[in-house]
Amino acid sequence: MNISDINGCVIVPTYNNEKTLLRVLEGILNIIPADRVIVINDGCTDSSDQILEEYKHQIFIIENKTNKGKGFSLKKGLRKAIDLGFEYAITIDSDGQHFPDDIPSFIQKCKEKPNHIIMGTRNMLQEGVPGKSSFGNKFSNFWFRIETFINLPDTQTGFRLYPLAHLKKMRLYTNKFEFEIEIIVRSAWKNIGFVSLPVKVLYDKNERVSHFRPGRDFFRISVLNSILVIYALFFFYPRKAFSKRAFEAIKNEAIKPQESSFNKALSISFGIFIGIFPIWGFQLLVGIPLSILFRLNKVLFLLAANISIPPMIPFIIYGSFLFGQLFIDGNINHSQLLSFTSDDIKTNVYLYFTGAIIFAFISALTGFIISFFGFKFFRNK
Repeated sequence: MNISDINGCVIVPTYNNEKTLLRVLEGILNIIPADRVIVINDGCTDSSDQILEEYKHQIFIIENKTNKGKGFSLKKGLRKAIDLGFEYAITIDSDGQHFPDDIPSFIQKCKEKPNHIIMGTRNMLQEGVPGKSSFGNKFSNFWFRIETFINLPDTQTGFRLYPLAHLKKMRLYTNKFEFEIEIIVRSAWKNIGFVSLPVKVLYDKNERVSHFRPGRDFFRISVLNSILVIYALFFFYPRKAFSKRAFEAIKNEAIKPQESSFNKALSISFGIFIGIFPIWGFQLLVGIPLSILFRLNKVLFLLAANISIPPMIPFIIYGSFLFGQLFIDGNINHSQLLSFTSDDIKTNVYLYFTGAIIFAFISALTGFIISFFGFKFFRNK
């Protein structure tokens, strides 16, 4: 299988892997032409420089003067591949855990599934897999599913194939190990498809050197996941809810005959309530388990909960202050409401929270009445 068939290249980031680097390079060059191999020397301080010196007239070598991190190196490698006109790039680690003879499988799968990100899936249950690697992979898989609604068995693999077209305008921010999470989450948000491809893996304690530091790097990954989840709550989930497929799902749920109009209206009502209730950032984390517990219609609940999408937030805050003034002060000062500032919000937290709760109840009740009679009328039709 020829990598020129897909106009691809191979990218190898390396940092102090002198025991395995030569074997990895030789394995790649047995399959891939040298002018399609890009190595990023991430400030190596061992004998890696001498190993790469032997290949400097054959392959593309990029050097970081100091160690910048795997993500930083991958970004430089991907940018180089784009500049050289390649359409696909296969990334492979230099620590010896991956087998270069799996590369033809990536090429074949790419021909079958073009424009997909192909993830080399390792068997994390096999003997010899470090516990921190197995735990980290499960941790990463869980958050990737939360952030994208996509289930992948190995989101931490470094053995991947990327279609480069969609990366040209993507600005990526992270520079360490968390980069490989950021790039696949943001690709998923751009509707790039994923394919899992089983690959061999070897964890040799005598040769492999891992630069992953559980404390520091898990912290970085956790911070990134927190940011991605917040973004997903405010942008990805609402956008997903209004896709063509989502409209079909909503339509099917709305006319499902075995579910009563009362339950459907209650689902919408509860969604409106959660969307306005003053627990910003946690509406879905609280609302979804409760909707499952009360056996509500999850699709209709999610649709209604998206009342709190960013364009609606100023109206919700305004309405909350309006009801707060009405029920606490007994009157409404419109001029004050129209000119309130962030300082006013800070000094009127009690007013806002009280009004938001009342606003949520009244809006939910209104939503229930309208949707209940609407379902009764249209479903009879």
